[in-house]
Amino acid sequence: MANIYFKDIDDTNEYIVRNIKLKSEQEKFIETVDECLKEAAAHHQWHPVAIYCEEDIVGFAMYGSFGPNKETWLDRIMIDEKDQGKGYGKQAIKSLIDIISKEYEVNVIYLSITEDNNKAFELNTSIGFKYMNERDPNNGELLFKYTL
Repeated sequence: MANIYFKDIDDTNEYIVRNIKLKSEQEKFIETVDECLKEAAAHHQWHPVAIYCEEDIVGFAMYGSFGPNKETWLDRIMIDEKDQGKGYGKQAIKSLIDIISKEYEVNVIYLSITEDNNKAFELNTSIGFKYMNERDPNNGELLFKYTL
């Protein structure tokens, strides 16, 4: 298994992270890294990170917790098109669940998926996220919940 780990976005990795590319058919499913970083800068509850395998950046993720109930989200995750299909996404999500649950002291993590993003649906349900039969009121995406 590959050594997947995370680093905060800073001057040493920002350029590479901003150049993460998705397959053209995936671009409609998620915001660009630039858009994510702008959102994180404007709303400090979001924590953007670079996903590394060994010494190479293979993806990007953003998570956060907010509100009186500490609703905690794995809000964005993407693996560069050249690194997809290697298991990095699955390993990153599993590691992020552990990190997020400890960092925010929660046992429930949410995410949302665009309705026609079948790969993300399959990946996240295989990890243990359960569809809540609800839609995100902000964007209409399908809501999922992971309970530790």
